[in-house]
Amino acid sequence: MKAFGKILGLIVLGLLLIIVAAGFALTHFFDPNDYKDEIRQLARNKAHVELDLKGDIGWSLFPWLGLELHDASVATLSNPKTPFATLQMLGLSVRVLPLLRREVQMSDIRVEGLNLSLDRDANGHGNWEDIGKPAPTPASTDPNAPASAPATSSGDNNSRPVRLDIDSLTVNNATVRYVDEQTGRQYSAESIQLSTGAVHDNTDIPINFTAFLGTNMPQFRARTEITGQLRFDRALKRYQFGDFKLSGEASGDPMQGKTLTFGAQGQLLLDKAANVADWTGLKLSANQLRALGELHLRDLSGNPQLSGGLSIAQFNLRTFLDSIGVDLPAMADPSTLNKVELVTRLSGSKTSLALEDLNLQLDGGTYTGRLAVDDFAKQSLRVQLKGDKLDADRYLPAKGQNSASVSAARQSEVNDSEAAITASGDSPLPDAPSKGAWSDDRLLPIERLRGLDLQADLSFGQLTLDKLPIANATLKAQAQDGLLTLQTLGGGLFDGSFETHGSLDVRPEAPALALQTKVNRVPVEQFIKTQSPKATITGLLTLDSNLTSTGNSQKALIEGLNGNARFAINNGVLVNANLEQQVCQGIATLNRKTLNGTPRGRDTPFQQLGGSLAIRNGVASNQDLKVAIPGLSVSGNGTIDLRVLGMDYHVGVLVEGDKSDMPDPACEVNQNFANLEFPLLCRGPLELGAKACRIDREGLAKVAAKAAGDRIGDKIEEKLGDKVTPQLKDALRGLFKR
Repeated sequence: MKAFGKILGLIVLGLLLIIVAAGFALTHFFDPNDYKDEIRQLARNKAHVELDLKGDIGWSLFPWLGLELHDASVATLSNPKTPFATLQMLGLSVRVLPLLRREVQMSDIRVEGLNLSLDRDANGHGNWEDIGKPAPTPASTDPNAPASAPATSSGDNNSRPVRLDIDSLTVNNATVRYVDEQTGRQYSAESIQLSTGAVHDNTDIPINFTAFLGTNMPQFRARTEITGQLRFDRALKRYQFGDFKLSGEASGDPMQGKTLTFGAQGQLLLDKAANVADWTGLKLSANQLRALGELHLRDLSGNPQLSGGLSIAQFNLRTFLDSIGVDLPAMADPSTLNKVELVTRLSGSKTSLALEDLNLQLDGGTYTGRLAVDDFAKQSLRVQLKGDKLDADRYLPAKGQNSASVSAARQSEVNDSEAAITASGDSPLPDAPSKGAWSDDRLLPIERLRGLDLQADLSFGQLTLDKLPIANATLKAQAQDGLLTLQTLGGGLFDGSFETHGSLDVRPEAPALALQTKVNRVPVEQFIKTQSPKATITGLLTLDSNLTSTGNSQKALIEGLNGNARFAINNGVLVNANLEQQVCQGIATLNRKTLNGTPRGRDTPFQQLGGSLAIRNGVASNQDLKVAIPGLSVSGNGTIDLRVLGMDYHVGVLVEGDKSDMPDPACEVNQNFANLEFPLLCRGPLELGAKACRIDREGLAKVAAKAAGDRIGDKIEEKLGDKVTPQLKDALRGLFKR
């Protein structure tokens, strides 16, 4: 046996020496460069590609099957003169004997100067689609010609995957470009550097990858670096990327030349057998923004479902957006969006994404609820939020230059009218205002609203809107196909309440607005203060209105305003305007006396003021004004021109007498003037209120004539008594009244 073993060993040693000698002879006396044409033909016949070997071929046979190519290119047989890949150098070697066991044991693989060009032509055909396809040949005319059978692999090949064992992989200075002639878009990855450690199944493989990414529409460029530990188990179809780190910088047209520094970390897992993917320990950074979280994907091969969580630390959103070249629209308060913090649970699919259990901290306010895009294609936005407080005025567009100039011109006109009024009230009536009170700045982004698909349900403990503090505010609205519907906007307002419904149709060129509003016992002076710092009337307003208009500016909406309204103001006061003093002056004139005392006060209280308005093209007409003032009963009719906030009113005052403890004798209503309605004219800027009212002297003359006629009539009754017929007495009274 020992002798047999020695003989067998000598035989094996001899065979090895023969193989080594043969390998030495082949590698030293056989030059593959002499067979380039045969290699090209073999590539055409077997791989169906056009291989051009311009450089030398280096090789070794045993114990390593080594290959080294220089200056090579590969093209498809359908377009052999246009290579889709070029290569400066490729070097690799494989152990020969392990190949017999279906094991690939390779030394270092090195790729230098790979240039891969992927092109999609104007017809939508990609050059990569022809790789491996035989050259086009004329169609066979023989109907009995057998079809070529696709190549099949043996069951042994399917059951035994090839085992990989690579010492390292290095790719230097590679480039990949993609061009789409249909769209003109180009994408590129340049200066690609890839290096790995030893590549084995179920072993951590160090990975380092860098590249410069770019596109032309828009112009954009990014430097990226990826590091981590890659681990895979091909039998279980499980792939892990541990200690994953992505970092880099990006700039280009979308960021207006500014730079975004970004980063991402975490543990990545893809389990194809379980049909899941996870990103745990997620950390994100983008300039000032920092976020933590985790992401989970399920049912990858069917309808993928996303779940996870995200937490964004407090940051300055305004500064962040500015750092990436995003210009925010001008807001009334430039300090908004300085403090933003977010915690939420994520859920989604291929077509949707939702932020569930959202907790948003914004500029000192806290908001909870849900934000979702139900359909990416339709941009279907769903909002359900509940907040403690929100000052919406801070986020509304800043007042434009046009609006500011309109306000300045308007205020100047009001000041001039007010300066012309004397304290005694005997100055002429102010002129009717002529300056526009409203801006023609564009209000609504019509193009965006036309495509808006929205359902919103909002509630706030305290909402400030147009300077009005609304308690327990609720807002429900929806928008679809260019029609925005305000289902409800309401809440408490200065111990009163209000509720508004309406719609906005942005489908036509000029948006159409419709509003129905109910206001219940809200201090009217608070509304006035939103337009003017001076309140000329106080009281509790109750209003019911139904209005329509068209336009996309304050000016257009007011000029196109139509509708009807009923209003009442209870427990009110005409501020800084003693209407009673005006009436007393008229009575003194009729009494041919002079007022002795000084005015008792600067204001005129009233118990009720009410009426109805018919609004046509921005002009409100009122024919049934009624005011109840102690000692007076007032009725009126006239118009309010909302376009210039001017009034032109005729007011009738029925004097009931001075009810004070010490009446002025000149202002006492004697029997001759009882039940006479004294006329007033009110004209001028609406802000002046009752200060713009004067005695209607022409109307007062008619009142005096009527009073004289009544006195003569009384004398006729006293003198004639029953001596003449009633018909004659009535005729005499009418004659003297005329």
